[in-house]
Amino acid sequence: MSDAERHGSGGLAERLGIFARTFPRETPEEVAAAVARAGYHLGHWNFAAVGRATLAGDVGRAEVAAVRRAFDRAGVAIPSVSATFNVIHPDPARRATQTAQAARLIGLVPELGADVVTLCSGTRDPDDMWRAHPGNLANDAWTDLRRTLDALLEPADEAGVRLGIEPEPGNVVRDARTAARLLGELGHNAPAGIVLDLANLLTPETISRQSEILAEAVDLLGPRVVGIQAKDVAASGASAAVGTGLLDYPAVLAQLARLPPVPLIVQDASEADAARVRADLLRWEREAS
Repeated sequence: MSDAERHGSGGLAERLGIFARTFPRETPEEVAAAVARAGYHLGHWNFAAVGRATLAGDVGRAEVAAVRRAFDRAGVAIPSVSATFNVIHPDPARRATQTAQAARLIGLVPELGADVVTLCSGTRDPDDMWRAHPGNLANDAWTDLRRTLDALLEPADEAGVRLGIEPEPGNVVRDARTAARLLGELGHNAPAGIVLDLANLLTPETISRQSEILAEAVDLLGPRVVGIQAKDVAASGASAAVGTGLLDYPAVLAQLARLPPVPLIVQDASEADAARVRADLLRWEREAS
């Protein structure tokens, strides 16, 4: 069975993972062991989990191989790897440097057993890549997004991995409709898809329409969704751990059942709460079915 088949097969228990950086440690062995103790079969890898830069510019192949060995020994697969950076940063020199680093990391991802590299679509804010900026709506922001993605599509194709772009309310690709526009422009053959975080599509003001908004996202993006991230929306509008906010998760899981059986990765849970989130998701899946 290929890594892609392994990551996208079986029921939710087999497809359920968590951000590895939920468990920051000094070594990959310690991170992998913590993921396994919390009950997860998958761990979304970010080199920040062991105190390194996300784009891993100073990480060599030997260190990449050490991560793979550690997770294999713990019985935890790595379905996806973070290469997140501000792809439309207003400083072109910084953007070029980080694009080159991301391209290098993409080439290393298959050695981790992963088949998806996650990205955001960026913001014109110079200091916070998750913060909205009026310039995100300008034509040149979309042009710069496409220019950066075009530079990463070739290394992704060569590595046999897909770029997973996550819609974020503070970024250029801010919702399901702009995500669908991007996919349409890239074309069906591009090694790219969407990492769908349903909490990103909702606010406390729109939570009463969650069923309608989530159904639209699934309808628009379904076949091109390469991963799902799970968190919640707090009454304050901030992100929260699954089950501690306003989302109706049994209904969410019923909507997600219409998608391909891709990994579902828990985000924004504390280390102490990780096992509870897993148990709740599995219970809600049983209720939804």
